[in-house]
Amino acid sequence: MRYTQLGRTGLKVSRLVLGTMNFGPQTDEADSHTIMDAALDAGINFFDTANVYGWGENKGRTESIIGNWFAKGGDRRDKVVLATKAYGNMSPDNSTVWPNHDKLSALNIRRAVDASLKRLQTDHIDVYQFHHIDRDTPFEEIWQAVDVLIQQGKILYVGSSNFPGYKIAQANEIAARRSGTIGLVSEQCLYNLAERRAEMEVIPAARDYGLGVIPWSPLHGGLLGGVIKKQVEGGRRASGRSADALADTAVRDRIQAYEDLLDKHGLEPGEVALAWLLTRPGVTGPIVGPRTAEQLASALRAVELELSEELLAGLDEIFPGPGPSPEAFAW
Repeated sequence: MRYTQLGRTGLKVSRLVLGTMNFGPQTDEADSHTIMDAALDAGINFFDTANVYGWGENKGRTESIIGNWFAKGGDRRDKVVLATKAYGNMSPDNSTVWPNHDKLSALNIRRAVDASLKRLQTDHIDVYQFHHIDRDTPFEEIWQAVDVLIQQGKILYVGSSNFPGYKIAQANEIAARRSGTIGLVSEQCLYNLAERRAEMEVIPAARDYGLGVIPWSPLHGGLLGGVIKKQVEGGRRASGRSADALADTAVRDRIQAYEDLLDKHGLEPGEVALAWLLTRPGVTGPIVGPRTAEQLASALRAVELELSEELLAGLDEIFPGPGPSPEAFAW
Protein backbone atom coordinates (compact mmCIF):
# COMPACT_ATOMS: atom_id res chain seq x y z
CA MET A 1 0.00 0.00 0.00
CA ARG A 2 1.11 3.55 -0.66
CA TYR A 3 0.54 6.40 1.76
CA THR A 4 0.30 10.18 1.64
CA GLN A 5 -0.36 13.09 3.95
CA LEU A 6 -3.98 14.12 4.42
CA GLY A 7 -3.91 17.61 2.97
CA ARG A 8 -1.66 19.95 4.91
CA THR A 9 -1.72 17.82 8.07
CA GLY A 10 0.91 15.47 9.46
CA LEU A 11 -1.61 12.61 9.30
CA LYS A 12 -0.46 9.78 7.02
CA VAL A 13 -3.22 7.85 5.26
CA SER A 14 -3.49 5.12 2.62
CA ARG A 15 -4.11 6.02 -1.04
CA LEU A 16 -7.32 3.98 -0.89
CA VAL A 17 -10.05 4.79 1.62
CA LEU A 18 -12.29 1.98 2.82
CA GLY A 19 -15.90 3.10 2.44
CA THR A 20 -18.36 1.31 4.72
CA MET A 21 -21.74 2.44 3.40
CA ASN A 22 -22.62 -1.12 2.32
CA PHE A 23 -21.95 -2.56 5.78
CA GLY A 24 -25.37 -3.46 7.13
CA PRO A 25 -27.65 -2.73 4.15
CA GLN A 26 -25.73 -4.87 1.61
CA THR A 27 -23.10 -6.78 3.60
CA ASP A 28 -23.84 -8.56 6.88
CA GLU A 29 -21.74 -7.97 10.00
CA ALA A 30 -19.57 -11.08 9.68
CA ASP A 31 -18.64 -10.35 6.08
CA SER A 32 -18.11 -6.67 6.93
CA HIS A 33 -15.61 -7.69 9.60
CA THR A 34 -13.85 -9.96 7.09
CA ILE A 35 -13.54 -7.08 4.63
CA MET A 36 -12.17 -4.72 7.30
CA ASP A 37 -9.62 -7.33 8.37
CA ALA A 38 -8.56 -7.82 4.74
CA ALA A 39 -8.28 -4.06 4.21
CA LEU A 40 -6.12 -3.64 7.29
CA ASP A 41 -3.95 -6.60 6.26
CA ALA A 42 -3.46 -4.92 2.87
CA GLY A 43 -2.34 -1.70 4.53
CA ILE A 44 -5.51 0.37 4.16
CA ASN A 45 -5.60 2.49 7.32
CA PHE A 46 -8.21 5.12 6.38
CA PHE A 47 -11.82 4.03 7.08
CA ASP A 48 -14.78 6.25 6.23
CA THR A 49 -18.33 6.04 7.54
CA ALA A 50 -21.24 8.30 8.58
CA ASN A 51 -23.73 8.36 11.40
CA VAL A 52 -26.69 7.87 9.02
CA TYR A 53 -25.26 4.79 7.29
CA GLY A 54 -27.51 1.81 7.75
CA TRP A 55 -30.32 4.00 6.40
CA GLY A 56 -34.06 3.78 6.87
CA GLU A 57 -34.95 2.20 10.19
CA ASN A 58 -31.31 1.25 10.80
CA LYS A 59 -29.44 4.54 10.84
CA GLY A 60 -26.30 4.09 12.90
CA ARG A 61 -26.06 0.38 12.15
CA THR A 62 -22.86 0.77 10.11
CA GLU A 63 -21.06 2.60 12.90
CA SER A 64 -22.16 -0.15 15.30
CA ILE A 65 -20.70 -2.83 13.00
CA ILE A 66 -17.40 -0.98 12.95
CA GLY A 67 -17.52 -0.54 16.72
CA ASN A 68 -18.01 -4.28 17.21
CA TRP A 69 -15.02 -4.89 14.95
CA PHE A 70 -12.87 -2.51 17.02
CA ALA A 71 -14.00 -4.34 20.16
CA LYS A 72 -12.32 -7.52 18.91
CA GLY A 73 -8.99 -5.95 19.82
CA GLY A 74 -5.76 -6.74 18.04
CA ASP A 75 -4.85 -3.04 17.83
CA ARG A 76 -7.61 -2.57 15.26
CA ARG A 77 -8.61 0.86 16.51
CA ASP A 78 -5.03 1.99 16.99
CA LYS A 79 -4.15 1.15 13.36
CA VAL A 80 -7.17 2.90 11.81
CA VAL A 81 -7.60 6.56 10.89
CA LEU A 82 -11.33 6.78 11.55
CA ALA A 83 -13.55 9.25 9.74
CA THR A 84 -17.27 9.67 10.23
CA LYS A 85 -19.83 12.33 9.39
CA ALA A 86 -22.73 14.28 10.82
CA TYR A 87 -25.52 16.41 9.40
CA GLY A 88 -28.60 14.31 8.64
CA ASN A 89 -31.20 13.43 11.25
CA MET A 90 -31.05 10.02 12.87
CA SER A 91 -34.80 9.47 13.03
CA PRO A 92 -36.25 6.67 10.87
CA ASP A 93 -37.14 7.77 7.35
CA ASN A 94 -40.49 9.54 6.95
CA SER A 95 -40.72 10.30 10.67
CA THR A 96 -40.83 13.72 12.31
CA VAL A 97 -37.45 15.36 12.85
CA TRP A 98 -37.28 16.87 16.33
CA PRO A 99 -35.84 20.41 16.37
CA ASN A 100 -32.05 20.56 16.73
CA HIS A 101 -31.62 16.87 15.91
CA ASP A 102 -29.97 17.49 12.56
CA LYS A 103 -27.60 19.85 10.75
CA LEU A 104 -24.64 21.64 12.32
CA SER A 105 -25.78 23.64 15.31
CA ALA A 106 -23.38 23.45 18.26
CA LEU A 107 -26.05 21.46 20.09
CA ASN A 108 -26.45 18.83 17.38
CA ILE A 109 -22.71 18.55 16.72
CA ARG A 110 -22.17 17.74 20.41
CA ARG A 111 -25.05 15.25 20.41
CA ALA A 112 -23.96 13.61 17.17
CA VAL A 113 -20.34 13.18 18.24
CA ASP A 114 -21.27 11.54 21.53
CA ALA A 115 -23.70 9.17 19.79
CA SER A 116 -21.12 8.18 17.16
CA LEU A 117 -18.46 7.57 19.81
CA LYS A 118 -20.82 5.24 21.63
CA ARG A 119 -21.70 3.25 18.50
CA LEU A 120 -18.09 3.12 17.35
CA GLN A 121 -16.90 2.01 20.79
CA THR A 122 -14.01 4.47 20.78
CA ASP A 123 -13.01 7.55 22.73
CA HIS A 124 -12.17 9.74 19.73
CA ILE A 125 -12.82 10.30 16.03
CA ASP A 126 -9.78 11.13 13.92
CA VAL A 127 -11.51 13.04 11.10
CA TYR A 128 -14.98 14.42 11.84
CA GLN A 129 -16.73 15.45 8.63
CA PHE A 130 -19.66 17.73 7.93
CA HIS A 131 -21.85 15.75 5.51
CA HIS A 132 -23.39 18.85 3.92
CA ILE A 133 -23.37 22.62 4.26
CA ASP A 134 -25.71 24.11 6.85
CA ARG A 135 -27.16 27.33 5.47
CA ASP A 136 -28.58 28.32 8.84
CA THR A 137 -25.58 27.93 11.15
CA PRO A 138 -22.66 30.41 10.99
CA PHE A 139 -19.16 28.96 10.87
CA GLU A 140 -18.28 30.94 13.99
CA GLU A 141 -20.68 28.70 15.91
CA ILE A 142 -19.48 25.54 14.17
CA TRP A 143 -15.81 26.26 14.90
CA GLN A 144 -16.58 27.09 18.52
CA ALA A 145 -18.23 23.68 18.90
CA VAL A 146 -15.26 22.04 17.16
CA ASP A 147 -12.76 23.78 19.43
CA VAL A 148 -14.51 22.39 22.49
CA LEU A 149 -14.56 18.85 21.09
CA ILE A 150 -10.87 19.01 20.19
CA GLN A 151 -10.04 20.26 23.67
CA GLN A 152 -12.04 17.35 25.09
CA GLY A 153 -10.09 14.92 22.91
CA LYS A 154 -13.22 13.66 21.18
CA ILE A 155 -12.15 14.68 17.65
CA LEU A 156 -8.76 15.53 16.13
CA TYR A 157 -9.38 16.96 12.65
CA VAL A 158 -12.38 18.28 10.74
CA GLY A 159 -13.32 17.70 7.12
CA SER A 160 -16.16 18.63 4.79
CA SER A 161 -18.26 16.64 2.37
CA ASN A 162 -20.23 17.91 -0.62
CA PHE A 163 -19.08 21.52 -0.02
CA PRO A 164 -18.90 23.97 -2.92
CA GLY A 165 -15.64 25.82 -3.38
CA TYR A 166 -16.87 29.07 -1.87
CA LYS A 167 -17.94 27.31 1.33
CA ILE A 168 -14.51 25.69 1.67
CA ALA A 169 -13.01 29.17 1.37
CA GLN A 170 -15.51 30.72 3.77
CA ALA A 171 -15.04 28.00 6.38
CA ASN A 172 -11.26 28.26 6.36
CA GLU A 173 -11.12 32.05 6.24
CA ILE A 174 -13.28 32.20 9.37
CA ALA A 175 -11.17 29.48 10.99
CA ALA A 176 -8.01 31.45 10.21
CA ARG A 177 -9.38 34.41 12.17
CA ARG A 178 -9.83 32.21 15.24
CA SER A 179 -6.71 31.55 17.27
CA GLY A 180 -5.76 27.88 17.27
CA THR A 181 -8.41 26.68 14.81
CA ILE A 182 -6.84 24.74 11.93
CA GLY A 183 -10.01 24.64 9.83
CA LEU A 184 -11.02 22.02 7.28
CA VAL A 185 -8.33 19.50 6.33
CA SER A 186 -10.24 17.40 3.78
CA GLU A 187 -13.13 17.54 1.34
CA GLN A 188 -15.09 14.46 0.31
CA CYS A 189 -16.75 15.09 -3.04
CA LEU A 190 -18.33 13.37 -6.02
CA TYR A 191 -15.49 13.00 -8.51
CA ASN A 192 -14.71 10.42 -11.18
CA LEU A 193 -13.98 10.11 -14.89
CA ALA A 194 -17.64 10.58 -15.83
CA GLU A 195 -18.30 13.39 -13.33
CA ARG A 196 -15.52 15.98 -13.37
CA ARG A 197 -17.33 19.20 -12.39
CA ALA A 198 -15.38 19.25 -9.11
CA GLU A 199 -12.35 20.32 -11.17
CA MET A 200 -13.92 23.73 -11.77
CA GLU A 201 -14.16 25.07 -8.21
CA VAL A 202 -14.09 22.43 -5.46
CA ILE A 203 -10.69 20.89 -6.14
CA PRO A 204 -8.93 24.22 -6.82
CA ALA A 205 -10.32 25.59 -3.54
CA ALA A 206 -9.28 22.45 -1.69
CA ARG A 207 -5.75 22.62 -3.08
CA ASP A 208 -5.36 26.32 -2.32
CA TYR A 209 -6.46 25.81 1.28
CA GLY A 210 -4.49 22.60 1.78
CA LEU A 211 -7.39 20.14 1.96
CA GLY A 212 -6.96 16.54 0.90
CA VAL A 213 -9.58 15.53 -1.69
CA ILE A 214 -11.38 12.24 -1.02
CA PRO A 215 -13.56 11.31 -4.02
CA TRP A 216 -16.71 9.31 -3.42
CA SER A 217 -18.44 7.15 -6.04
CA PRO A 218 -15.20 6.61 -8.01
CA LEU A 219 -16.98 4.12 -10.31
CA HIS A 220 -19.98 6.45 -10.72
CA GLY A 221 -22.47 3.99 -9.33
CA GLY A 222 -20.90 1.07 -11.21
CA LEU A 223 -21.02 2.78 -14.60
CA LEU A 224 -17.21 2.78 -14.84
CA GLY A 225 -16.82 -0.79 -13.60
CA GLY A 226 -17.27 -2.60 -16.91
CA VAL A 227 -21.05 -2.63 -16.81
CA ILE A 228 -21.59 -3.28 -20.54
CA LYS A 229 -18.96 -6.03 -20.63
CA LYS A 230 -20.62 -7.71 -17.65
CA GLN A 231 -23.96 -7.61 -19.46
CA VAL A 232 -22.50 -9.26 -22.56
CA GLU A 233 -20.37 -11.88 -20.82
CA GLY A 234 -22.48 -12.81 -17.84
CA GLY A 235 -25.97 -11.70 -18.67
CA ARG A 236 -25.85 -9.38 -15.66
CA ARG A 237 -28.15 -6.46 -16.26
CA ALA A 238 -27.34 -2.97 -15.06
CA SER A 239 -29.57 -1.66 -12.31
CA GLY A 240 -30.29 1.54 -10.46
CA ARG A 241 -28.31 4.61 -11.50
CA SER A 242 -26.25 2.66 -14.05
CA ALA A 243 -29.35 1.40 -15.86
CA ASP A 244 -30.85 4.89 -15.92
CA ALA A 245 -27.64 6.35 -17.32
CA LEU A 246 -27.22 3.68 -20.01
CA ALA A 247 -30.71 4.41 -21.27
CA ASP A 248 -29.21 7.60 -22.67
CA THR A 249 -27.61 6.66 -26.01
CA ALA A 250 -24.86 9.27 -25.71
CA VAL A 251 -23.86 7.97 -22.28
CA ARG A 252 -23.91 4.36 -23.45
CA ASP A 253 -21.70 5.25 -26.41
CA ARG A 254 -19.14 6.89 -24.11
CA ILE A 255 -19.10 3.93 -21.74
CA GLN A 256 -18.72 1.55 -24.69
CA ALA A 257 -15.80 3.62 -26.01
CA TYR A 258 -14.26 3.55 -22.52
CA GLU A 259 -14.54 -0.21 -22.22
CA ASP A 260 -13.23 -0.71 -25.77
CA LEU A 261 -10.19 1.47 -25.01
CA LEU A 262 -9.33 -0.48 -21.89
CA ASP A 263 -9.91 -3.80 -23.63
CA LYS A 264 -7.33 -2.70 -26.20
CA HIS A 265 -4.85 -2.12 -23.36
CA GLY A 266 -5.81 -5.33 -21.53
CA LEU A 267 -7.01 -3.46 -18.44
CA GLU A 268 -10.04 -3.75 -16.16
CA PRO A 269 -12.40 -0.73 -16.23
CA GLY A 270 -12.97 -0.48 -12.47
CA GLU A 271 -9.26 -0.64 -11.70
CA VAL A 272 -8.46 2.04 -14.28
CA ALA A 273 -11.17 4.35 -12.92
CA LEU A 274 -9.53 4.18 -9.48
CA ALA A 275 -6.00 4.46 -10.85
CA TRP A 276 -7.01 7.56 -12.86
CA LEU A 277 -8.18 9.30 -9.68
CA LEU A 278 -4.82 8.53 -8.07
CA THR A 279 -3.14 10.55 -10.85
CA ARG A 280 -5.26 13.64 -10.19
CA PRO A 281 -3.62 16.60 -8.43
CA GLY A 282 -4.88 17.10 -4.90
CA VAL A 283 -6.51 13.68 -4.55
CA THR A 284 -5.62 11.87 -1.32
CA GLY A 285 -7.40 8.67 -2.28
CA PRO A 286 -10.76 7.50 -3.60
CA ILE A 287 -13.32 5.83 -1.37
CA VAL A 288 -13.89 2.21 -2.32
CA GLY A 289 -17.03 0.59 -0.96
CA PRO A 290 -16.66 -3.16 -1.47
CA ARG A 291 -19.59 -5.46 -0.82
CA THR A 292 -17.30 -8.50 -1.04
CA ALA A 293 -13.66 -9.42 -0.42
CA GLU A 294 -13.23 -9.95 -4.19
CA GLN A 295 -14.22 -6.34 -4.89
CA LEU A 296 -11.67 -5.18 -2.33
CA ALA A 297 -8.93 -7.22 -4.02
CA SER A 298 -9.73 -5.56 -7.36
CA ALA A 299 -9.50 -2.11 -5.80
CA LEU A 300 -6.12 -2.92 -4.28
CA ARG A 301 -4.68 -3.73 -7.69
CA ALA A 302 -5.46 -0.18 -8.83
CA VAL A 303 -2.85 1.26 -6.45
CA GLU A 304 -0.02 -0.42 -8.38
CA LEU A 305 -1.44 0.34 -11.82
CA GLU A 306 0.60 2.75 -13.94
CA LEU A 307 -1.38 4.52 -16.66
CA SER A 308 0.50 5.52 -19.81
CA GLU A 309 0.31 9.03 -21.26
CA GLU A 310 -1.37 7.52 -24.31
CA LEU A 311 -4.08 5.95 -22.15
CA LEU A 312 -4.58 9.11 -20.10
CA ALA A 313 -5.02 11.11 -23.31
CA GLY A 314 -7.55 8.56 -24.54
CA LEU A 315 -9.52 8.82 -21.30
CA ASP A 316 -9.56 12.62 -21.56
CA GLU A 317 -10.88 12.33 -25.10
CA ILE A 318 -13.79 10.16 -23.98
CA PHE A 319 -14.45 12.03 -20.73
CA PRO A 320 -13.20 15.59 -21.23
CA GLY A 321 -13.01 17.67 -18.09
CA PRO A 322 -14.65 21.09 -17.83
CA GLY A 323 -11.34 22.94 -18.06
CA PRO A 324 -9.95 25.55 -15.68
CA SER A 325 -12.16 28.04 -13.88
CA PRO A 326 -13.32 30.68 -14.75
CA GLU A 327 -12.54 30.02 -18.41
CA ALA A 328 -14.71 26.89 -18.40
CA PHE A 329 -17.86 28.91 -17.86
CA ALA A 330 -16.91 32.52 -18.60
CA TRP A 331 -15.12 32.54 -21.96
